[in-house]
Amino acid sequence: MSIISDSLKRIKPSPTIAVTQKARELRAAGKDVIGLGAGEPDFDTPDNIKDAAIQAIRDGDTKYTAVDGTPALKKAIVEKFKRENNLDFNTDQITVGTGGKQVLYNAFMATLNKGDEVIIPAPFWVSYPDMVLLAGGKPKIIKCDEKDGFKLTAKKLQKAISKKTKWLILNSPSNPTGAGYTKNEIEDLAKILIKNKRVHILSDDIYEHIRYDNFNFFTIAQISKLKDRTLTMNGVSKSYAMTGWRIGYAAGPKDIIKAIGKIQSQSTSNPSSVSQAAAVEALNGSQDFIKERSDAFKERRDFVVKSLNNIKGINCLTPNGAFYVFPSCKGLLNKKTKLKTDSEFVQKLLEKENVAVVQGSAFGLDGYFRISYATSMENLKKAMDRIKSFCESIS
Repeated sequence: MSIISDSLKRIKPSPTIAVTQKARELRAAGKDVIGLGAGEPDFDTPDNIKDAAIQAIRDGDTKYTAVDGTPALKKAIVEKFKRENNLDFNTDQITVGTGGKQVLYNAFMATLNKGDEVIIPAPFWVSYPDMVLLAGGKPKIIKCDEKDGFKLTAKKLQKAISKKTKWLILNSPSNPTGAGYTKNEIEDLAKILIKNKRVHILSDDIYEHIRYDNFNFFTIAQISKLKDRTLTMNGVSKSYAMTGWRIGYAAGPKDIIKAIGKIQSQSTSNPSSVSQAAAVEALNGSQDFIKERSDAFKERRDFVVKSLNNIKGINCLTPNGAFYVFPSCKGLLNKKTKLKTDSEFVQKLLEKENVAVVQGSAFGLDGYFRISYATSMENLKKAMDRIKSFCESIS
């Protein structure tokens, strides 16, 4: 008899982490690998944030804190939501975890019963379905077409809702596509959700500040009739280049926030005290660098999209935000190339050209692949040349 839990049979390791690890191993073996798999800004954490952490250490701010966040950080989060999203919360409606991923995991563990359905638009961030499965829920994957910008439509949402639906996940701007929902698109979804009072909404806003072309960010909790049914998750990892600091947070109904705290009290307990002090400075300090970095990401996005669309057999939409593109490789999956799936495409690309990307099937939509352009222009130029060379060699 195996000692390993049956629940682990329901999930698989993260494909994005696997690709990043494979790229590291190949580099260690002497290969000139360009890794375009990691969802991590290549910029450093701003100095004022690092200085706040150093000062916290010097002040002896290295002890346990409240399980779900310090009063100072909760206050900064409340002020952030008011200042940037025109949302009013009290500190007892805020939870802080060790990264946005833990906040989401805690939310599912705290709310899902066996058989509860969670609507997940595809393409999706790879961890959503597995977290739902671990919590005993049932992922209900709704494929979103490229012609709709990879976004969920009101018609598809209405059709997906059942008596067992407990959550809808919305991620805007999105990982893996970079697609952002406009205010009108969210309002269309809201009309359906307002009628279906049993459904709660989990809004993953982690890429809120990384957006382009004057795209106006709008989060669904801003629709007053849905605020009491929405858990709005965000964090400092992407916008503030603080992935390793592990701070995520959420705002929502008190009962859900309290339940999340209960789960966290029996798992990790509080996030790092030093990281929380740094996050206070991130939210309260100067935000000027965010636009500068978004401008740099936009330059990379424009270069990558143009380069990909100049490759025969590849087609790529221009995303509204985040730092990903999600090009189609369907034009290269045929008898001539001897490639049948996107998994085979990315495997051969890595083997022949030492470029690591992630197959679209990992995100719930076959025939695509994800590129993270959160790396230098030098790397991107080399990568685009290699991808073009590979595609030409097989077509």
